[in-house]
Amino acid sequence: MNNIYPLFSSSKGNSVYIGNPESGILIDVGVSYKRLCSAMNKCGLDISAVCAVFITHEHSDHVKGLSVLTKKHKLTLYGQGITLRHLIDSSLINEQTIINEINSPVSILDMTVQSFDTPHDTEQSCGYRIDFKDKKSCAVCTDLGYVTHTVDEHLLGADTVLIEANYDNNMLIYGPYPPYVKQRIKSEHGHLSNDDSAKQILRLIEHGTTKIILGHLSQENNSPELAEQTVRDTLERGNISDYILHVASAETDGTMVVI
Repeated sequence: MNNIYPLFSSSKGNSVYIGNPESGILIDVGVSYKRLCSAMNKCGLDISAVCAVFITHEHSDHVKGLSVLTKKHKLTLYGQGITLRHLIDSSLINEQTIINEINSPVSILDMTVQSFDTPHDTEQSCGYRIDFKDKKSCAVCTDLGYVTHTVDEHLLGADTVLIEANYDNNMLIYGPYPPYVKQRIKSEHGHLSNDDSAKQILRLIEHGTTKIILGHLSQENNSPELAEQTVRDTLERGNISDYILHVASAETDGTMVVI
């Protein structure tokens, strides 16, 4: 049985473990190696279970711990071509690391992992869809300004989806950020609001998704309660009741979701 463990999920650090206590993969390493190991231990996991790392993009809240992790462990690292070149140029990948550009589905353990483009303010950015041999599936999709056709296509039909609900519109508008930062967040290459996330979640559940995890919440422009209520209100208006909804913590409390 495979699970999804949102180890860290916020604007200050992101990392998701997918698998079981014996083996699995990490999507992003946006915190220090020490914090990553501590969070995994809290979930009953050991860092030695990680067989590969998949990177969504090169922003620090997604790669901060990559250098130390790849020095301490011999791992295979996957990412899009431009992202990998940025990581290499920034000396964030140890020379012992096996580096693979992900331009087609990758088979690893009992998973097939496929990347898909997301619109964000980097040269390349992606989410990941994971299909398992037992026919279950999940997807991780954060850091996107809006839901493109490509994003929608890769999320539809996944049993479990971790999707961004970064900000509440009113909290952002009346919050402390300078205007140019607010505009960046709201742009088509910024982040997904609670309202837009809720609309996509309604569509996902109508197409078979049963478990939703809200992720990458801003700690300044959102709250777990507000994000959850926005989604639940949208689903109630859509007469949707058969679903399980979780809100990922900024740092795990040991919670995992069975895929």
